[in-house]
Amino acid sequence: MSFPWAKQYEPKNPVMKWVDERLPLPRFVYNAVGAGYPVPRNLNYFWNFGILAGMFLALQIVTGIVLAMHYAANAGIAFDSVEHIMRDVNSGWLIRYAHANGASMFLMVVYIHIARGLWYGSYKAPREMVWLLGVVIFLLMMATAFMGYVLPWGQMSFWGAQVITGFFSAIPGVGETIRVWLLGGFAPDNAALNRFFSLHYLLPFVILGVVILHIWALHIPGSNNPTGVDVKSEQDTVPFHPYYTAKDGVGVGVALLIYCSLIFYAPNLLGHPDNYIPANPLSTPAHIVPEWYFLPFYAILKSFTIDFLFPAKLWGVLAMFGSILLLFFLPWLDNSPVRSANYRPTYKWFLIVLLVDVLVLGYVGGAAPTPGVILIGQIATAYYFLHFLVILPIVSAMERPRPLPNSITEAVLAGKGGTSPLQTAAAE
Repeated sequence: MSFPWAKQYEPKNPVMKWVDERLPLPRFVYNAVGAGYPVPRNLNYFWNFGILAGMFLALQIVTGIVLAMHYAANAGIAFDSVEHIMRDVNSGWLIRYAHANGASMFLMVVYIHIARGLWYGSYKAPREMVWLLGVVIFLLMMATAFMGYVLPWGQMSFWGAQVITGFFSAIPGVGETIRVWLLGGFAPDNAALNRFFSLHYLLPFVILGVVILHIWALHIPGSNNPTGVDVKSEQDTVPFHPYYTAKDGVGVGVALLIYCSLIFYAPNLLGHPDNYIPANPLSTPAHIVPEWYFLPFYAILKSFTIDFLFPAKLWGVLAMFGSILLLFFLPWLDNSPVRSANYRPTYKWFLIVLLVDVLVLGYVGGAAPTPGVILIGQIATAYYFLHFLVILPIVSAMERPRPLPNSITEAVLAGKGGTSPLQTAAAE
């Protein structure tokens, strides 16, 4: 759908005309994030998190390249090379803390981005490919973050690698062979560290490529919006620039304030103190935990404690990976014709329970595995799978949604066009 105000890029400068005729990159940018791109007029601040994710990806790539110039991927000196960066390299402490906290900010932004997609039904037709590519990005991010956490070669780094790669040994018959092949030996050492470093350096550029496909797939149907109603006329849209570049600028400013507060005032808040102890294969930490962004999935892994047909460890591994792979099937598990949870009263409350459930799993993943904690984790794990496999299909078939507005403009004029989940919950 084209609109009169969405004018094509028309270079005035002779140099830019020459460039546009031979490599129309400025035209591409203008039509993707400039005044030539029509966007629904009612997007709220939850739509900021896409650009925030892109910003933190860029920061991670830049800081990672600088760190790689000083890091030594050798088990004998890896820990000391990180200390060298912190103590001797000019502003090395700043680059290292920016990279470590940037990973946490990146994952935090992406989790909110995913939650927004779940709330507003951004995985529904015609945006299935946007969602599927987003899940691919999420998987690549998790792999990259895990391998990056191993590189400092502290106690949690070493034992985290030992535990995570140990998952593969649960595969019947070939598991131990796969584990040895991945590590390049029988335990994490030089070979594993070199492989993890190489892949940790490579994967962000793979992520960048998939992000470009993600944005490309988004621009074909256009952005979803808080009502879930399709754009029907020029009145329903505004140019991306200056309206949403300004709005995104506010979000970027707030995110950078939080990011800088972490770097300068609490750089180790989200890390584990044991990772400042050099890796020791002969000393197992009392409580091995991954980084905070892996805790819900770690809780799912720990929730399987009884052997049934197969070892409990294998069931845990299958459930952990299955909890992410389920997201690939979400566009077909939810058959409701209505996208936004703002107009789906039953689905909305089940989704709120799911979001709380994920937070509970995060707590369980970081807590000591007492019988009570394990029981809570098992209940939370059961609900997670029930939500997607049972509750969601039933609710989408039986729920009676509220009447949708006739257009985005009608919703905006009624004061409901950009309603956020918090406002919706407060109003009811």
